[in-house]
Amino acid sequence: MALSDIDITKTKYYDLNNELNIPKDGKIQLDKDAEALANFIETNVKPNTKHFASLKERYDWLIKNDYIEAGFMKQYSSAFIEKLYDYLKDQHFHFHSFMAAYKFYAQYAMKTNDGEYYLENYIDRVAMNALFYANGDEDLAMNLADEIIHQRYQPATPSFLNVGRKRRGEFVSCFEIQTTDNMNTIGRTINSALQLSKIGGGVGINLTNLRAAGDPIKKIEGMASGVVPVMKLLEDSFSYSNQLGQRQGAGVVYLSVFHPDIIDFLGAKKENADEKVRVKTLSLGITVPDKFYELTEKGLPMYLFSPYDVERVYGVPFSYVDITKEYDKMVANQDIRKKKIDARELEDEISKLQQESGYPYIVNIDTENRANPIDGKIVMSNLCSEIAQVQVPSVVANDQSYETLGTDVSCNLGSTNIANLMAGPHFGRSIKAMMRALTHISDIENIDVVPSIQAGNKASHAVGLGAMGLHSFLAKNKIQYGSPDAIEFTGTYFLLLNYWTLVASNEIARDKGTTFAGFEKSKYADGSYFTKYLNRDWTPKSARVQKLFSDAHINIPSRDDWRRLKAAVQKDGLYNRYRIAVAPNGSTSYINDSTASLTPIVNRIEERQEKMIGKIYYPAPYLSNETMPYYQSAYDIDMRKVIDTYAAAQQHVDQSMSLTIFMRSTIPEGMYEWKKGRTDKMTTRDLNILRHYAFQRGIKSIYYVRTFTDDNTEIGANQCESCVI
Repeated sequence: MALSDIDITKTKYYDLNNELNIPKDGKIQLDKDAEALANFIETNVKPNTKHFASLKERYDWLIKNDYIEAGFMKQYSSAFIEKLYDYLKDQHFHFHSFMAAYKFYAQYAMKTNDGEYYLENYIDRVAMNALFYANGDEDLAMNLADEIIHQRYQPATPSFLNVGRKRRGEFVSCFEIQTTDNMNTIGRTINSALQLSKIGGGVGINLTNLRAAGDPIKKIEGMASGVVPVMKLLEDSFSYSNQLGQRQGAGVVYLSVFHPDIIDFLGAKKENADEKVRVKTLSLGITVPDKFYELTEKGLPMYLFSPYDVERVYGVPFSYVDITKEYDKMVANQDIRKKKIDARELEDEISKLQQESGYPYIVNIDTENRANPIDGKIVMSNLCSEIAQVQVPSVVANDQSYETLGTDVSCNLGSTNIANLMAGPHFGRSIKAMMRALTHISDIENIDVVPSIQAGNKASHAVGLGAMGLHSFLAKNKIQYGSPDAIEFTGTYFLLLNYWTLVASNEIARDKGTTFAGFEKSKYADGSYFTKYLNRDWTPKSARVQKLFSDAHINIPSRDDWRRLKAAVQKDGLYNRYRIAVAPNGSTSYINDSTASLTPIVNRIEERQEKMIGKIYYPAPYLSNETMPYYQSAYDIDMRKVIDTYAAAQQHVDQSMSLTIFMRSTIPEGMYEWKKGRTDKMTTRDLNILRHYAFQRGIKSIYYVRTFTDDNTEIGANQCESCVI
């Protein structure tokens, strides 16, 4: 039997899974999901998997028929590969939910060219990943196999899916590029967007440096058209470059809140916008300096500055000017044209659009740069708002070559599974193996179609290790999301992640005898990065949190540990310019039987609409009568608790995190004290207050605003598929 021969109307697994949504005697039928899983493996997977007499025969056939690459396999002996497989089989891996198995076999398992038979199971994909990342190091291959099979580590989708395959996509698929204020660079940016979208990329593009509508173009004595026409060109580019129709090209454009086109920029996303300017599929993000919060809090007017004039006066592109520091000088400077608007009215416009569409993403750009340990300036973010890295602008010549080759950003991601890592044998050893895997992807990445991306990766070796499963870990341990214990646990977990990624990157630098470019100008090199860890004891105060780590035999680094690490880093450097980022989780969180990222769940039984299939239901991990009270929906949680949770992590994260705000269109009574005596409907004021609260708590970025409406629909649901883990 082949996969196309399966008669969906006669299979049991979908019907069994759907019974999760039908309570029996007032209880969720969790046993039905286990039955669905067993039936799926028995009737879908086993009969449709191609079998081989031996491991050698399998790999010989896969190589001969151009399914996998031969090169990296030749680094290992047949005896070692047999040993690796024996170990993996001895771990007796099994999926814990129907959704996990379905997602793996639908999206990740290699199939025959005709799509009729599976060519691998989960163990095979784990082995392929471990062998590839280890690059011939047998000990590392065994360590990585151990981490991935026990689901302590989950590589990002592009790498987990593609490693080892002969016909594959790229190992990274999320990028940041920027344009400067001339036609050559705009043309190069559009070409880069086409190229990166073609390989499956989600592309962030900074438009802040472009001159505003009405600014002069002296060579032709005309006026510029502003950023909106460029947005339309980019949206068309992403629509065209869609991997032969397999996926919609995905991009986000960023603009400074002080750019004169900001109102038109936001208006282009409104549902009632004129079709000539409306962008339907392009995501929007804004970079917000501290000055904007100050002006809105004081109820003052604000000035929007001509990027063309600012660049003439300051000699650098608009993005690279510190607006908060220079604001008063720019207001007083007669050589800079400016436009006066009401800051609070703009703030309301931002909130109105977030209510309507979930956009724009918010990047608190001064917060990011204050915390940035690297020499240079962060000017934008990526499609999911969790990447925060310095960039250097390029100068493009008339023939589209580079007069000055700058550096742009590629996102190389992976995730720890919090519950499984906490249950692992050695936290530090696990992180070291993960960092080696991520670093190997960075070392072999070669996106030559966009030279600035290639140059940025070569200089930085940047990676982004994150986390998934916070809510499921808390529920498993009967801790309420957003409680003081939960927040302290989160902070301590990320302190450990920070410490051990530093240890790992330092060891890699020592092994390779080199550091990332510009290390000597970083806060790591002068030692100032470590001050906050030397000035206080970071041991958790809560007895409950202390017990979580002591029971897991995880030691919290002492000041002496940090002092030794500081000395080692100052002596031998770091290999990775950036190490940590918390992305949203896509299908891999289901495969890991985990909740996504650090976010609270939306439903105890999640409903997913799958193409061609219908609805599939996913029970929250560890869901039982005992854990049910700890699974409160995100829509019923005070968002300040979510912000506080992310803030606890953010203080130890060198990049950023994809923080989603969840709101109901009708706010539950008593949730927010400022609603007392006012309407219970969500208003722009509610979002304004929450954004200010996030800013005050040191949050670097806000991803979507998701609204659950009174008619049970979601606005601003997460559509990002390009750089999710």
